[in-house]
Amino acid sequence: MISMNRGKATGMCLIAGLVLQGCVSTTTAPAPQAAPQPAAKSITYNQANARLAPIRARMEPVVERECKARTSSGTNCDYLISVDEKETKVANAYQTLDKSGRPLIIFTAPLIAETRNAHELAFVMGHEAAHHIGGHIARQQANAGFGALAGALLVAAAGGDPNSVQAAMDLGATVGARSYSKQHELEADSLGTVLTHLSGYDPLVGVNFFERTPDPGNQFLGTHPPNTARINVVRQTAAGL
Repeated sequence: MISMNRGKATGMCLIAGLVLQGCVSTTTAPAPQAAPQPAAKSITYNQANARLAPIRARMEPVVERECKARTSSGTNCDYLISVDEKETKVANAYQTLDKSGRPLIIFTAPLIAETRNAHELAFVMGHEAAHHIGGHIARQQANAGFGALAGALLVAAAGGDPNSVQAAMDLGATVGARSYSKQHELEADSLGTVLTHLSGYDPLVGVNFFERTPDPGNQFLGTHPPNTARINVVRQTAAGL
């Protein structure tokens, strides 16, 4: 997250530092079926990178092609897909942008360790690639900005002091950023299903990854929808391919 002076705009930190956690041309040749494997408790960076490398090589040209076809001409579609070199016990994958606007997809080694076959790892990659094609970071930034402004105006109009206005900006930015977060995740699941399929992997096998991840339920202002909703979206999208 970009650090900013709290006295100026802590709420705007949320806006600037958002990270995330989309017809179709011919597909590639079918990928070889990957034998299921038990999730490893831990793997090294080199092991994680070796597992990711063949899927990245297969999917990257597909997602870049689809990105160019589905976005405006000014969109940077030169993905950089990598494993986080920092040691962590957190299983995570997310999409963000570097300072030049290049889309980054970052996997932690524990996330890769938890996938049981190439289809699951490909599905996660397709999901993260879809966030960029959907413009979700920019949309969350805009929502956070509107939320921060609305919160500040309401409290200021009620006679709130500067600290109260700042607190309202912070809360408004959080609410604004999360207001469409679940929708963005479902959009990324749907387009990620298409990207996975186009790359020669089976999204219906890949989505099994959700069966083993903690279910966030349908929390108010939660960042992710229930796993059942996500699985249903994948199945519905796959049925139409």
